[in-house]
Amino acid sequence: MPQGRRKIPFSGKAKKEQIKAKKQSKDSFQKKPFLLKKDEDIDEASVNVEKINFQPTKGSGSKPNRYALQFFKESAEDIKRQKEIARHTLELKDEKDLEVDGNQFFDKVLDFPKRPPWDYSLEKTQLEAQEQRYFTEYVKGIQEKFDWKELSLFELNIETWRQLWRVIEMSDVILFIVDIRFAALMFPPSLYDYVTNELKKDFILVINKIDLAPASLVVAWKHYFQEKFPNLHIVMFTTLPYYNLIGKQSNISGLQIRRRRGRMRMAAEGAQQILDICKKLTESKVDLTSWQNKIKTEMDIEYDDEDEKVNVEEVIHLKNVDTEYFQYEKFNKGILTIGCVGQPNVGKSSLLNALMGKKVVSVSKTPGHTKHFQTIFLTPNVKLCDCPGLVFPSKIPKPLQVLMGSFPIAQLRQPYTTIKYIAERIDLVSLLKIDHPTNDDTWSAMDVCDGWAKKKGFYTAKAARLDSYRAANSLLRMALDGKICLSLRPQGYTERKEFWSFHPDIEVVKWIQGKHSGAEPNIEENIYESDISDEYLPDERPEVETNSNEDSTSEDEEIETTANKFAALGSDI
Repeated sequence: MPQGRRKIPFSGKAKKEQIKAKKQSKDSFQKKPFLLKKDEDIDEASVNVEKINFQPTKGSGSKPNRYALQFFKESAEDIKRQKEIARHTLELKDEKDLEVDGNQFFDKVLDFPKRPPWDYSLEKTQLEAQEQRYFTEYVKGIQEKFDWKELSLFELNIETWRQLWRVIEMSDVILFIVDIRFAALMFPPSLYDYVTNELKKDFILVINKIDLAPASLVVAWKHYFQEKFPNLHIVMFTTLPYYNLIGKQSNISGLQIRRRRGRMRMAAEGAQQILDICKKLTESKVDLTSWQNKIKTEMDIEYDDEDEKVNVEEVIHLKNVDTEYFQYEKFNKGILTIGCVGQPNVGKSSLLNALMGKKVVSVSKTPGHTKHFQTIFLTPNVKLCDCPGLVFPSKIPKPLQVLMGSFPIAQLRQPYTTIKYIAERIDLVSLLKIDHPTNDDTWSAMDVCDGWAKKKGFYTAKAARLDSYRAANSLLRMALDGKICLSLRPQGYTERKEFWSFHPDIEVVKWIQGKHSGAEPNIEENIYESDISDEYLPDERPEVETNSNEDSTSEDEEIETTANKFAALGSDI
């Protein structure tokens, strides 16, 4: 028998108690209020902060939560009050209610956290301490001037803001991306003023996902930004042009069904717009010939459906590079550096993949998926820098922030007020073809959720009651993906809708959407009401499993695929 200490018996009951203790320890750490420290010798200002996408720590040197999303946490009383509001009868809104002006949501006093002045005499620890003090003062200033309840959720993790500071410093041109559906709410004027007026750098606005809005609305938003921000260079873009989709793209009673090809192509029309602007900005100081040839070649090639292997050597991650002391030099070594910035879920990583014509960075619908900025060489002379999505300080209502994708749907404590916002502006009852759960004539947000749960078969595991929470999450995911498409409008759009419908720029929008090619989809298929499922592939397709508060059973597992239905219908098709 080997010598040594005898192993102590460990029963199954003891093991369960150990696991329970670990879980309680983790939960207590996650729920503990986050302390923003101004200085070790100064009183602490405590702010109740909710940490999103929290991951367990593995080992003493592991820091998986360094870039975790951090937002102000709503109180239990607020959650209870919002749930009661969701039970009130829906009040249908006029189309004009969707008209917004971005200035009403971005107070000049809010601004955004900027990197404080620094010099090379500071050590790394001193530099980080200085930045931490500045950020603490910034948050304390907001606390003193505003009530947290009137503000939107915004990023409270200084590590994520540092990523923005580094990207802005090292970039020659800032490429700011917004979602066409919430364009004005995603564009912070303070960042535009800082980049163009203080840093004297060029600012390109990319209005992305234009395939999710009418062409007239795309043109209206373009002119809205041109009038309010004259120094902007505006690009209309979609990562899913017509030729990147497969099959007959349908609109069933307002529900948009799109299917993406297995192998994506470069969004050449949008890329050509960005190239043309960069040519003007560089004034021949950077050789962009290889980029132009890349786009021209892409437009001339005919593709089959085979997937292309990704050359991973084209992706350069700067995670271990010391960027605190980066010294900016315009067009350094003849290279144009373009910084891609935007709020979560606007499609930054998808845009990079569309410019490359293949997958070079992973994408996800979960906010905070991109943790650290990364660079990709589009050509030897053009470098793209992908910044993590940042939620800027504003006064945007929480329901709109959820629809914008700024907050992870799976971790919502109360999704029903967002459903109420949608249902008062879109006829979800007719759109989803649902029946009232209690056969009443009036509808509330909770009734819509229960009706959808009944139709989809969402029931709780033990009591077998309608799972309204899961139904609400399902509807919010459909809205985020673009199946249920709610788009805000610029002020005055409703009165001038006919003007925008016949505007000359309409043809430009159609060209960018890839509808000029005349290529018809290569699969003919019928779409039935029962096909409304999560098999639709959005432009930001998750690559990894993420933690969820929902039932672990996916909606896809409960719905037959289109192919199976065709086989079952047989000669009826």
